[in-house]
Amino acid sequence: MLYLDAVIRSEFDAKRWAMPAKVYARPLELFESMPLSADSFAQELGLLGYRDVNCPVDPTPAPAESGKHPYRRKPKRRSPGSCAPPPDGGESPTKPGSYARQGETFELMTRDFAFWDGTEPVRKVRVVFAGNILVDLASLDEKEKPGLLRLDAPEIAGIYHSHYEDRILLKGENLPSILVDTLLAVEDRAFFEHAGVNPKGIVRALLANLRAGRAVQGGSTLTQQLVKSLFLSNERSMKRKINEALMAILIDSRYGKDEILEAYANAIYLGQDGSRAIHGFGLASQFYFGIPLEDLDLHQMALLVGIVKGPSYFDPRKHPDRARERRSLVLDVMVEQNLIGAEDAAVAEEMGLDLTPKVASGITAYPAFLELVQRQLRQYYKAEDLITEGLRVFTTLDPRIQARAENTLETSLSPLERSQPRARPLQGAAIIVDTPSGEVLALVGDREPKAIGFNRALDAKRLAASLLKPVVYLAALEQPERYSLTTLINDSPLVHNVGGRRWRPANYDRRYHGRVTLRDALARSYNIPAVRVGLDIDVINVVKMLGRLGFDRDLKPYPSLLLGGVSMSPFEIAQVYEGIASGGFRIPLRAIREVTNATGQSLQHYALEVDKAVDPGPVYLVTNAMQQVVKAGTASAMKSKISPDLKIAGKTGTTDDYRDSWFAGFSGDRLAVVWLGRDDNRPTGLSGGSGALRVWMNLMAGLKLEPLDTPPPPGVEEYWVNPRSGLRLGEGCRSGQRIPFLAGFAPQGGGSCGSPPVARQVKRPTRSTAASSSGAKKQRGEMNDFFERLME
Repeated sequence: MLYLDAVIRSEFDAKRWAMPAKVYARPLELFESMPLSADSFAQELGLLGYRDVNCPVDPTPAPAESGKHPYRRKPKRRSPGSCAPPPDGGESPTKPGSYARQGETFELMTRDFAFWDGTEPVRKVRVVFAGNILVDLASLDEKEKPGLLRLDAPEIAGIYHSHYEDRILLKGENLPSILVDTLLAVEDRAFFEHAGVNPKGIVRALLANLRAGRAVQGGSTLTQQLVKSLFLSNERSMKRKINEALMAILIDSRYGKDEILEAYANAIYLGQDGSRAIHGFGLASQFYFGIPLEDLDLHQMALLVGIVKGPSYFDPRKHPDRARERRSLVLDVMVEQNLIGAEDAAVAEEMGLDLTPKVASGITAYPAFLELVQRQLRQYYKAEDLITEGLRVFTTLDPRIQARAENTLETSLSPLERSQPRARPLQGAAIIVDTPSGEVLALVGDREPKAIGFNRALDAKRLAASLLKPVVYLAALEQPERYSLTTLINDSPLVHNVGGRRWRPANYDRRYHGRVTLRDALARSYNIPAVRVGLDIDVINVVKMLGRLGFDRDLKPYPSLLLGGVSMSPFEIAQVYEGIASGGFRIPLRAIREVTNATGQSLQHYALEVDKAVDPGPVYLVTNAMQQVVKAGTASAMKSKISPDLKIAGKTGTTDDYRDSWFAGFSGDRLAVVWLGRDDNRPTGLSGGSGALRVWMNLMAGLKLEPLDTPPPPGVEEYWVNPRSGLRLGEGCRSGQRIPFLAGFAPQGGGSCGSPPVARQVKRPTRSTAASSSGAKKQRGEMNDFFERLME
């Protein structure tokens, strides 16, 4: 007894209030002129569990008998947007978390919600849409018109200990009286009289069960059930039963009945959601019916109490007939104990189970994103804090963009598989980032996005291929006295000695293209020019550039790195490209905005971290070349799906034997990376342009994107230049294009369109970039230098 008493005193309070961290997606912020459609808004409300007040299917029955618990039979409700609006406009919302829709107009009553920067109060507003734009946001509650209205954040996950227990804590005074009375009538009628164990109750339950020929009453008190839930295993032994009884007596002597009842209501096991155990009536109400406990009807309360006896055996989703039979038994007990009238019980008997559709099984519908959140949380919190302290984690996830990414990956892979002569199972991953902030908006790590397992977005380290070429050229463009976008680079056979071996890089098309400008070399993804430039500026500078842009693993400066001979995950690629898309700033990708305690007090603010990594001038130049990739290079197919006016910048990537297909690209506000491949690393038959690019296009075509149309930064000037020769032309010449240069390093002179000036080109690198191990190769390189000097 002394030992058990010590266990109770040290662990009872901690165990009954242990709370997993709750994880929330970004809250939807409404303001006039924002891009959002009425249907998308209805989806957001559905994710939040808001109820449409104009979806009734049943009339309200007559009031209950006097003196009995009133049976408030509320109308059944369908999913948001699924019922046609009444012609007369219907009801207006009167409770938080409800709305009424009439076409593109919504009346909405929001919920209060504690954020890290304050509590958003309940508001009643009118929201009006016109097409894909929110055109009016008006107050209906005599308060000031909101300039910006922040809805409550949708809960997307919990972080649990090894048993994956979850609960919504309820205070005793918030437990509905009908629930408490029914629970005591069915499970422990002498609860307020016994001392934790009820010998008379055990005998009475035995006799009742014998008379009924089935189990209609239990012998354990609520206190014993609480002990079993908090402290003991399911082992069937005399020792466990004795400990259960002794601990029940000790708890009853140390705590009041109301405290025990409150602990029981929060601790009792009531079901299983994949890996997650459902504990307590608060969470069970949401899990089975999708509404708060206080809003349940009589037939739903009766079902919850009935499930207590055997959550698996009476699971209403798996065994609906058993659940109905058990509910009928509970209703009979309620009539017998004079809690409700016979008429109310008869009405409840006729009601359906009214279960909410089970959308996603498991601890979260977003397993890949949750894994990223957990990894970033571990930098600041102990594992124990995340599963016991009830922390509230506000993340950057955008549910609509996440849904778009998941659906695109799921639906795009099968057609790509069928396009190959021998269909092979593909896998994929995608990540979408808000470039100004570095916030991860969506993350998909499997073609089956809800699957829990290997997270390819974070952990699939695959060769980066040509995705590293922009990094090579960015490092070169930091040397404007030697390299510009119009520098001519020799695309001809190259032999390079590496550790006594000869390396002969080749182009993807196995052809050579003579002298090409740096911009064209990147746009058409020629390999040999990238190698020549990388060797000339020294591979170590490319390695350093990767580090400056956010790649945080050590690399050896092997020449193969210049053609993407580095294994990187989609997340790491996104981090590097974020440095380019942001204009040269290193912004760590983050999935968390804020962490608060259970009461809303801020504990950890994940502020935007911005460090200048590269001067904006060279970044602007390489971005211009990446836009040429989309306009006229290896990603030119994009114009079939995405408007050229967006001026997307990007890069395709394909590894040897078509094992990996990559595309990374960005608009003015969104960066996305897509990888396709096979888990066994066998060929896919897909290049970057025929595989990942198509998925990227399908994904981004459904998003509202800002054009990549930033003005040249200080120190960058634009000139009219022949894009093939790099020679400067007269303004407006049809054969020319406006190309940016760092100030002071543009081609000199000017001339008419018909007779271009003899422009001085930036001197071609001479540090062995065309060198070979044979004298003939050396002589050919010297001849090339001679002809270049002749053209100067």
